[in-house]
Amino acid sequence: MSSTYYFAIVGTNDSPLYETELGVQRDESKYLNQFIVHAALDLVDDAQFMSNACYLKTVDKYNDWNVSAYVTPSNVRLLLLHEVKADDAIKLFFTDCHELYLKTLLNPFYEPNSPIQSQAFDAKVNTLAKRHLL
Repeated sequence: MSSTYYFAIVGTNDSPLYETELGVQRDESKYLNQFIVHAALDLVDDAQFMSNACYLKTVDKYNDWNVSAYVTPSNVRLLLLHEVKADDAIKLFFTDCHELYLKTLLNPFYEPNSPIQSQAFDAKVNTLAKRHLL
């Protein structure tokens, strides 16, 4: 069974820094995925104050979709919209993506809270998704 995942990195000012669909591509649901993830941001803010952990697990549900969240110490949110419930794999994916984001921040040419448009970053996120999720 192949699954669809929608992954987004949201900056501290609630603007999307990076987004991608992983697995089976469904262009007709792109805007719905963005809407679901954006609607979950308030629930992520609430959940982060109830937990000391970076990985917040599932913070919202929409029909058969779950929204899992990971909040970095600098308040950048990593969000994953998914159907399959696999907390351990999702946590590993978030941890590796956080490390990848930190490496991007170390680049002197990257300005924090600006969109990530690197093809190398995109390729590495897809590799991490294949390793942990797909």
